[in-house]
Order: sequence, then structure tokens, then C-alpha cells
Amino acid sequence: MRQSHLFTKTRKEAPSDETSKNAQLLIRAGYVYKEMAGVYSYLPLGLRVLENIKQIIREEIHREGGQEMVMTALQEKELWEQTDRWDDSVVDIWFKTELKNGTELGLGITHEEPLTRIMTSYISSYRDLPQYAYQFQNKFRNETRAKSGIMRGREFLMKDLYDFSKNEAEHNEFYERIRGAYKRIFERVGIGDSTYVTFASGGIFSEFSEEFQTVSDAGEDLIYVDEEKGVALNKEVYTDAVIEKLGLDKSALVEKKSIEVGNIFHLGTKFSEPLGLQYTDEAGNKVPVYMGSYGLGPTRLMGTLVEVLADEKGIVWPESVAPFRVHLVGLNLDDAEIRDYAEGIYSALTTRGVTVLYDDRDVRPGEKFADSDLIGIPYRVVVSRKTKSEGIFEVVERATGEVHSLSEEELYQKYIPEAEE
Repeated sequence: MRQSHLFTKTRKEAPSDETSKNAQLLIRAGYVYKEMAGVYSYLPLGLRVLENIKQIIREEIHREGGQEMVMTALQEKELWEQTDRWDDSVVDIWFKTELKNGTELGLGITHEEPLTRIMTSYISSYRDLPQYAYQFQNKFRNETRAKSGIMRGREFLMKDLYDFSKNEAEHNEFYERIRGAYKRIFERVGIGDSTYVTFASGGIFSEFSEEFQTVSDAGEDLIYVDEEKGVALNKEVYTDAVIEKLGLDKSALVEKKSIEVGNIFHLGTKFSEPLGLQYTDEAGNKVPVYMGSYGLGPTRLMGTLVEVLADEKGIVWPESVAPFRVHLVGLNLDDAEIRDYAEGIYSALTTRGVTVLYDDRDVRPGEKFADSDLIGIPYRVVVSRKTKSEGIFEVVERATGEVHSLSEEELYQKYIPEAEE
């Protein structure tokens, strides 16, 4: 993509009412647009990052047998009353509205109830189980105060996965597999080393749920980390009794602030019983389906990556999610010969399958370099009169700041793996 074709522009300052680092940088770099408090639009660069994150999640969930679908955000009052989650005294973050005929509706906060009802049409026998269904869909939560940029919004994208199993043992086997899938996801997006499986309250469902918490000063949670074992406790379950039960050493637990980037829950028959989701077992008995729920927010994960990896110059995207692999910065483009040379490099890279943002704008070099640092693409390749005369490219790694001098052949064959022939 030619940077001159992007309708977005970088900004020197973020909106004065935006205090979170992730939103400040994403707005300044042209990834998102703030519509109102807690509500953001994803612009072309931002959508590319979001789609890359979604694809990593999708690949790992499909690896474990997940089937993708999309449910409606409009929710019927009567459905949620069956599980006692419509009343504001029970769930106080609903956005509620009504149709012209007076029918009261809500905008989905989560989808256990709707999907359980759907499955009553397709699950009747033990031969129909297990099933694993998931979606990427916007959720709506009427938070009292939206904060933390795209990490906590009133409208946000969520990957919610649900398992429908014959019994607890079958559910537990899938639960373990998804724990592993989540670990792989966080590794692939670049925060595996700072993300911990964290024991938290299971609420009404079980003794514990498990969260995935990424250490960051921008976090809203407080966790106690055993770095040697790679596990943590949420403050809400931090007691001498829980520590002993989990076999942890209290002297080894270190207090840290963190961002919750995912969670997995045992649901049991909490939803299947009231909504009539049963199956006939081998003996002919009617048995309620055993369920689990697995949440992971791509938009929250995107904001977390900015919070954790950004530096004083701007965003630093991992290669796996970056909008482009290479930021090709053209200098001296007022010279027709240099412009043709830069166009040739751009064409050669894209032909070899390398995703490239080509800065072909008529602005000063300093502005181009500052924008490149702010936007955060992994590799900056500079094309100029000097590189043409010397046959050498200056390549800068955004994450480390390391500078490499490479020939055109080295650029294609060594530094850009996708370009190998």
C-alpha cells in the first residue's frame, strides 16, 4: 500500500480526554478513531492488525475442533429471564432497547443463553456430542465509566467459545486443550513470556476459573506471580488456604499489576438445565449437557500489545500481527530516477509476497522517520539517492533499533524470509 493513498494521517497529539497509552498511540498513528468514551472505530491500519490477531486465534481454535459461526447481538428478554440474568440487580451492564411494538430487547453482553438455545435444535443424542462452537462478535456493556482505551470499552470485539460435552470428564479434557491453545496464542502475538495462567474465583460455577493475565503497569488487576512455576493468583483468591491447596510457596509469590487478556470457565449445567439442553445417553436416560465458556478479546489484546511493547517513539508491533512487514521509506523522490528506483523495489518486494507500506509522500525525511517509528512496522527499509549509488539499503529493526546495511539480494533472501525463492 502507498502511504499517500491512506486517508488517515498521523497526529502529534492525542485527544486531551484520552489518558491511556494504547488509545493515545493508536489514535495518533491512525489505527483507530475515537467516536465517544469507550467506543472506537478501526481504521484501515487498525483493521489489518485486528484481522491478523483474529487469524491467529482462529487457527488455534480450529486446531482444537472449534466451529466458527456468528450470532445476533439482539437478545430476547424472555431467554435471559430463564437464567435470571436479565434483571439489572443481577447484571447491571445491559444496553436495553425496544422494538416499535413494545418488545423489550438487549444488546448482547455474552452468548451462553442464545447458543445453548440454538444447540437444543441440534443436540439430542450422545452421538451428537461433544460440540465446540465459537464466534467473533461485538459485545455491548454499559460500563459506568469507560477507561483504559480499547482494552475496556462499551462496545468491543470478543472471541467467545463454548463447549457442549457429555459429562465433566469430557469437558475437562477440552478445557485442558484450550488452556494450551491460549498459551500458544499469547506466544504467537509476542506476550507469552509476560502472560500467566492465573487462578481466580469461579463464582457460581466452580471453585476456580482461570484467567490469562499479562503483567503491565497499565493493568487493572493485582496478581501474585510464581515466576518459576509460571502461574499466578488473582488478589481475590489470595489466602494462605488457596496458596496451600495449589501447592505454591508464599515466599516465591511476587505482587504485580496485570491486564486480563483471556479467561476460561467451567459452566457445568448452569445454562443447559434451565434452557432444556439435554441428550439421551447410551442407557436411554435424559442427561443435561455439560458446558464450558472461553473468552478472549481481540481488541483488548491489541491494546495490551501496545501497552506492553510500545516505547518512547511509538508503537512496536510483533511481526505476527503488524499491519505490514516492511515500511519502505522513500527519500529524494523529487528525482525521477530515484522515484523509479524506489518504485522498482516496492514492486519487487510485493511481487515476492512481502506486505509493504510504501512512504511515497512529499514530506521531509525527519517527518517520515518519526511517522515510521510511531506506526511501528517491524522493519524500515530506506531507499534514497545514497542507497541507489552504493547499492546498499539501510534496514532498521523497530523492536531493537538495530541498523543493518544490506544489498538488494540480501534484503530479499536473508532479511525477508517470505521473499526466499
